[in-house]
Amino acid sequence: MPALQTLALHAPSVAAAVAYTGALTLDRTVAVVGTLTADELIQDNSNLAKLSRAAEIASLVDNDTRTHVVVSASELIELIPVLRELAQNKRSVVVHVPISSADDITDVLAVRDSGCAVLRSATAQQAVDFSLVASLSAQKLGVPFIHCFANTSGAVDVQAYEPVADNADIAAFLKSEKDESEEGDVEDVSAADAAYAVVAQAMTLFDTSYSPVTYVGAADAALVYATFGSELSAETLGAAGAVQISLYRPLSVQAVVALLPQSATRLVALEQVVRQPTAWGPLLFDLATVLHSREWEAQEDRARPIILDAVSAASPTEFSAAQLAQVTKHAEELNSPAHFDPAAIAGITTSNTLAEDVAGLSVDEQKKRVESIPYGQLLRDLFKQRLHVANAAESRSIWGDAGQVGSTPEFGFGQLAAAERERTRLVQAVTDVLRDVSVPLSKALHTALNQWLGSKDDAAVASHALADEINALLDAETTSSLDAVRRLRGHFARQSSWLVGADEWAYDLGSSGVHHVISSGLNVNMLVLDTAQYPFAATDKNGTRKKDVGLYAMNYGTAYVASVAVYASYTQVLQALAEADAFPGPSVVVAYLPHAGGVFGGNYSPIEVLQQSKLAVDSGAWPLYRWDPTKADSARFQLDSERLRRSLEDFLQRENVLAAIGHSEPKLSGIRASVEGKIGERLARKARGDVDTLLGGLGGPPLLVLFASDNGNAEETARRVARQGRRRGLDVRCMSMDEFDVEELPFEKTVVVSVSTAGQGEIPSNGREFWKALQAASINLNATQFAVFGLGDSHYWPRAEDAIFYNKPARDIDRKLSELGGARLVDVGLGDDQDADGWETGFADFEQRLWAALNIDVVAGAGVEEEAPGRTDEENKVISNFLRGSISQAIADTSCGYVDEWDGKLLKFHGTYMQDDRDLRAERMSRGEEKAFSFMIRVRLPGGVATPAQWLAMDKLADEYGNQTMKITTRQTFQLHGVLKRDLRETMRGINRGLMDTIAACGDVNRNVVASANPLQAHLQPEVVQLATDISRHLLPSTSAYHEIWLDDKMVAGSAEQTSPVADYEPLYGPAYLPRKYKIAIAIPPENDVDVVAYDLGFIAILDAEQQNILGYNVMIGGGMGMTHNNRKTYPRLATCLGYVPKDKAIAVSEKVMLVQRDHGDRTNRKHARLKYTVDDYGMDWWRQQVEARLGFAFEAERPYKFTHNGDRYGWVKSTPGLNNFTMFVQNGRVANFPDGKPVKAALAELARVHTGNFRLTCNAHLIVADVKDEDVPKISALLARHGLDNLDYSALRLHSMACAALPTCGLAMAESERYLPSLIDLLDKIIDEAGLRQNAIVIRMTGCPNGCARPYNAEIAFVGKAPGAYNLYLGGSHSGERLNKIYRETVTEEQILEVLAPIIKQYAVERMEDEHFGDFVIRAGIIKETREGKDFHEV
Repeated sequence: MPALQTLALHAPSVAAAVAYTGALTLDRTVAVVGTLTADELIQDNSNLAKLSRAAEIASLVDNDTRTHVVVSASELIELIPVLRELAQNKRSVVVHVPISSADDITDVLAVRDSGCAVLRSATAQQAVDFSLVASLSAQKLGVPFIHCFANTSGAVDVQAYEPVADNADIAAFLKSEKDESEEGDVEDVSAADAAYAVVAQAMTLFDTSYSPVTYVGAADAALVYATFGSELSAETLGAAGAVQISLYRPLSVQAVVALLPQSATRLVALEQVVRQPTAWGPLLFDLATVLHSREWEAQEDRARPIILDAVSAASPTEFSAAQLAQVTKHAEELNSPAHFDPAAIAGITTSNTLAEDVAGLSVDEQKKRVESIPYGQLLRDLFKQRLHVANAAESRSIWGDAGQVGSTPEFGFGQLAAAERERTRLVQAVTDVLRDVSVPLSKALHTALNQWLGSKDDAAVASHALADEINALLDAETTSSLDAVRRLRGHFARQSSWLVGADEWAYDLGSSGVHHVISSGLNVNMLVLDTAQYPFAATDKNGTRKKDVGLYAMNYGTAYVASVAVYASYTQVLQALAEADAFPGPSVVVAYLPHAGGVFGGNYSPIEVLQQSKLAVDSGAWPLYRWDPTKADSARFQLDSERLRRSLEDFLQRENVLAAIGHSEPKLSGIRASVEGKIGERLARKARGDVDTLLGGLGGPPLLVLFASDNGNAEETARRVARQGRRRGLDVRCMSMDEFDVEELPFEKTVVVSVSTAGQGEIPSNGREFWKALQAASINLNATQFAVFGLGDSHYWPRAEDAIFYNKPARDIDRKLSELGGARLVDVGLGDDQDADGWETGFADFEQRLWAALNIDVVAGAGVEEEAPGRTDEENKVISNFLRGSISQAIADTSCGYVDEWDGKLLKFHGTYMQDDRDLRAERMSRGEEKAFSFMIRVRLPGGVATPAQWLAMDKLADEYGNQTMKITTRQTFQLHGVLKRDLRETMRGINRGLMDTIAACGDVNRNVVASANPLQAHLQPEVVQLATDISRHLLPSTSAYHEIWLDDKMVAGSAEQTSPVADYEPLYGPAYLPRKYKIAIAIPPENDVDVVAYDLGFIAILDAEQQNILGYNVMIGGGMGMTHNNRKTYPRLATCLGYVPKDKAIAVSEKVMLVQRDHGDRTNRKHARLKYTVDDYGMDWWRQQVEARLGFAFEAERPYKFTHNGDRYGWVKSTPGLNNFTMFVQNGRVANFPDGKPVKAALAELARVHTGNFRLTCNAHLIVADVKDEDVPKISALLARHGLDNLDYSALRLHSMACAALPTCGLAMAESERYLPSLIDLLDKIIDEAGLRQNAIVIRMTGCPNGCARPYNAEIAFVGKAPGAYNLYLGGSHSGERLNKIYRETVTEEQILEVLAPIIKQYAVERMEDEHFGDFVIRAGIIKETREGKDFHEV
């Protein structure tokens, strides 16, 4: 073709030639994935130099939609979710797959239903040409392509092409007008024909003889073969013919019908497939579809040929003319549909053996097994030696005979439950061994056990290979301490545990044990085969109704559920089984397999199997879907039935158009990007609404109880109704209004709503979204009956005109439900706080009327009434009598070392947490002793400034009552650990005698206010410390409980026994205090040593031009570090600017921001209660309006500033005239006399006795010896030197490190932190030194859990504990603390940390730009994505 410039290419392999074409001819990114490597493709060929741009598989989902990927066939099954996502998002990605065996072809065909186009090349030249065809077609069609080609073990010479970017023919092809029918799913018939035309046109650009489907052989052939991409010559075929399909997906039925000779009486699918789960090969299913298509039926008087399936491991090209003639002769003798092995007939030896050969089964037994359960082979193929089928999986029970005990789910479940318990014991045994430092373990065994413990549920890590390695290491150990581990060694490998049964189980879910499996929460998988013929009967021959097992499982809400059909979508079955195995809990896969008297009986043709499956799936009677309750709502339900999905898309499109016509200014909203979300919601509504009917009366009549409550009263009334409903035998669900989807209401038979009144007649916070949706809803509630109860105060609004606000939410909801067609059971109930019994009076009347209207009496034996609901944190605060609770009695009780849960929560407000020594926990529990309880005490120290006398006071208390250490915290204050309950009061008194206190150091209040400790503008430091002190004092709780409990010998205000607080009053907080903690920081740029944007409220000082005076502050709100592993609704967030205020307004701003959070923060979900979530829920404009309204003035625009780093300035620096500061490195803030001969604590006490200035604690947990007079510098320097405290010869990495306390005292810690980070930095320092980066600062932080006490999420490198010895690794925070990082690797061990970080650090050393920090570099280099917004934190 003269228009394309060609060149001769000598490539080391066909794969290399294909990669070269993608990289150079098309100038695309080429990713090399899986077992293939870029080096293997490049070898010594200089023409492939551009392959150095090869990326990881992440490139599949970036913005470059024209990526080429070279991937081994064995990786394809794991990539099914990725391929489906690419297809759904219409990405123009081309996946090149080298194939060299029948196994490879089988893997390619396994993903044929992924939504990607599938194109196969037969020769090396075709591989080059078709790689271009695939890319061009993908761009034009918006469909990803899988291009497979025969690879070679040696070099090849092919014709390649110069870059085609400017080629006129290529440009014309891409710009030619696209027919609307080209768009759509690759499974759509019209889209398939249009795609065929596009691919055919693209092929002619390179060779006019190319065609997506070709015919070769005799024009009047009676027997015609069909092959997938293989080139058979006319000479080999003899009198036969062959339809050779290069474009297998989408398959153009019209093209195949047109090419098939009129003379054909037999059509043979000549397939190269192994590990076959069904009796028929994949190509046969497509041929059956062709012969029963509209295109075929349109040909009058044309006889339908007999369809045959010839399946073996031999490639069609391996058959000689003589051998193929033998196959043809055999096929001509068959007069009905059949399948056979052509290789065996032709005498070709293949490796077509099944996995069961190793078990010594005969070929006949193997075939019988495969044929009896097609899904069984899929399980064996996917999970191999990990597979454990607990019951008689292939017994007669599969076809409904559940008489055998070994086939029941209870029997198998008992086995699996026992195995789970044994594995749990193994986990405990391994944990005990690793924690016991006295157990002599080899380094190899210690590492292997740590690796296993951190990833025990990850099949890729907890493999048989790792199990074998651990067992070999165990055998080499002689210590008896490992006996418990040895006894349980058989459970190291993570099994894929399955129960397999048939639809007989669905007739009695309770007796069959299915219910117990689903509700157990154990990691057990069920494969339930449905063998009913389409159309389905509602009952069995005895009239028993069959339950929908999938629907039943979804109704539980905690199990993975999938509906599959191997004869309809092979790929979807694979994906569902893999997802079920990976799901950390019970999974139910319901699989369709129609049969009548034996699925594969001699008179049961493949056409009937296929027709049954196709009819059931395409009609929607058997929908293909996957449901994962752990995913976000929009992604939880995935509908995989292609035809059903397209029908619903068409319906939704019409629905949108009709809705748009109704607008005066029509606006088309467009179809949702993922129709599965809407379909999933509708199916879920149907499931819940009709659950009683569908499950044949498993429970009583359904009752839905909804509540919206700020103080818990409405929730309490709702739960009372729920308890009474259960006593009456009803199937009750009770939840907050916002947890329920309004669109589900039409499917609910009876609904009771209880709602309190907030603000000026407003809906409480956990019902607002529901009310918004209800107001906008267009639903019909004709089948729904309802009742509404409201709680309010008729005298809350003194003005007569405000009476409308009394119980307004309840009356509004009642009115709206009636307007939507609902049947009102009783008039709205009104609870009034002004009644003698408060709302109880109105509720008693409402409840009596409700049950009378429902005419349902208490059912004998329906179950006892539930226990009263547990106390919430909000209730605990309100009833605590302003933080008293029963603390006085609890600390006076010497019979135990702990306090109860509720007093423990209140103690936090007083500055102390109850903890226990987790190093001793197991030992003490084994002896039947209580945990080694103690208390941590945190001091309120605004600005972090302490006098020498205060330092000595804390030092003495640590020795007398603590664990002889002090902790300088990341909150710029002191912590004592190890204080026993009996010593709490004396310790608190000692702190107060030192002119400090602990009130509000913890709890749901404003906590310790921090400020820049050592700013460049040293003269301004006292001013910000004073501001911190003033804010802290202003926002201090007013309760006198602290004073009377800890300092006085008697009550001075109120009484702990009071039922009504009359003496105490909280003018700022109220009796419920704040929803969660409230933290404030003050920073003076360019120093950001406090990490000011990591707090709820931050003040950034704005200075005058001379940098001498503070003019005012930029006000930042919404920062916070905490999150929860695997909960994407929780995330760290950096603060956003509200605006600028003059400095005299700072205290007022701190109050008003807190009050907005007090009134609008989430009090129903503590994981969503921090101010950062309130900011994201309401938005900055709303916040600005709220705060300004309370302030009485507006914020000014944000003023410019710049931070340079968030570390401390070490060593001596000049302070104000005549004074000096020395910043000392205190590793992780721990002040102790260390066993290695460094008496840091004693040395600092000696220093405090001679120092005349003060001490400043930093937010990086270090210490500043501040305000040292010029004449005292030599004396202080000598003292520091004598004790080694002046040694700053650490790597900059260590100097910028920080870790939380974690184990053994923190009850939340999942892994070590403070005790481990120093040794990890020892190892990292070696890498740093080799890279020449010892003096280059990198902020590195570690926490033992995801709550973020050491502010890990804005560090350049961070480790967050997940399990003992295992951490999530985060990269990409900014050196100045103004950018979030992002997860780079999950659950890494020490060895993996070093393996991952070493090349990145070395790359940074070589490729960094001048003054470029590590966090900036990893983003610029594409190693990690930039994260600015907290809501983007989990987007990888």
